[in-house]
Amino acid sequence: QVRLVESGGGLVQAGGSLRLSCSASGRTFSTYTMGWFRQAPGKEREFVAAISSSGGVTTYPDFVKGRFTISRDNAKNTLYLQMNSLKPEDTAVYYCAADPRYWGSKQYNYWGQGTQVTVSS
Repeated sequence: QVRLVESGGGLVQAGGSLRLSCSASGRTFSTYTMGWFRQAPGKEREFVAAISSSGGVTTYPDFVKGRFTISRDNAKNTLYLQMNSLKPEDTAVYYCAADPRYWGSKQYNYWGQGTQVTVSS
């Protein structure tokens, strides 16, 4: 079991930056692949980024490549999402997740409660 708590969301102007954090409980954080997802009002949840347990491998969809960076600090049991060059269409609730069924799967076993990111134009 792992409990995930996101923080760092807020209101930012287009072109600005935010860094989200996800704090994980338990001693197994370093063994999990981790991911970030987002869900905008009226839209389905979409994948944003994933990182391997060691942090050595990351993956992103095309719409965030070059703008978002996922990272982790296993010593601090914390996952991060650095978001730069934000656009109004990035507005959503952002969720961190742990332990996908397999690398590349969008089905994760553990989810946080989400943090709101709002980008004004």
